Amino acid sequence: MAKLLHLSCSPRPDSESSAGARVFLDGFRQVRPDWDIDVMDLWRERMPEFAGPIVEAKYARMKAQAFDDAQRDSFAEAERMATRLSLAERVLISTPMWNFGIPYKLKQWFDIIVQPGLTFRYDPASGYLPLLEDRPTIVILASGSDFVTGMNRGRTDMATPYLREALRFIGISDVRFVPIGPTTGPADPILAARETAYRRLREIATWF
Repeated sequence: MAKLLHLSCSPRPDSESSAGARVFLDGFRQVRPDWDIDVMDLWRERMPEFAGPIVEAKYARMKAQAFDDAQRDSFAEAERMATRLSLAERVLISTPMWNFGIPYKLKQWFDIIVQPGLTFRYDPASGYLPLLEDRPTIVILASGSDFVTGMNRGRTDMATPYLREALRFIGISDVRFVPIGPTTGPADPILAARETAYRRLREIATWF
């Protein structure tokens, strides 16, 4: 069965990014009712802390050294999470912007799966090379300010370039961003931003 992996990155089920994901998935299910939707809620999933054995395992891989038992168990967790991504034909990431970047749980997910020999490799002649096949990916990014039209009072969106580069590094370049913002302030701009994003999400769902 074909699969869409949904990385749900907000701790609030009623958040703007979560609501946008529901709009998209409602439309996606109508077009592809036979697809499996694998929801990975990063606030409820078991993810190892990126410390101790898993860090040691990463450097052991880089030095072509054998794992000890603790490193092997920790690396198995990274393999489990990366496999869920590699088995998905489509990917949806719904996330808020926190302090101009991404939530620490999403950063933790990247830190765990971006492993040598798992999602990338290094070639002395060619440099870093991705190991995953490209796949269509949607990122719903909700922010308090409007970073699309510049109504952000000079603040910088660091979430979009980070996500684009981190995904590209492991092989995923077919990425479309759907911003939702502003999500704070006067009601009219919030409603207009939400309606624009929902309209685009419904349209993308018809062909994604």
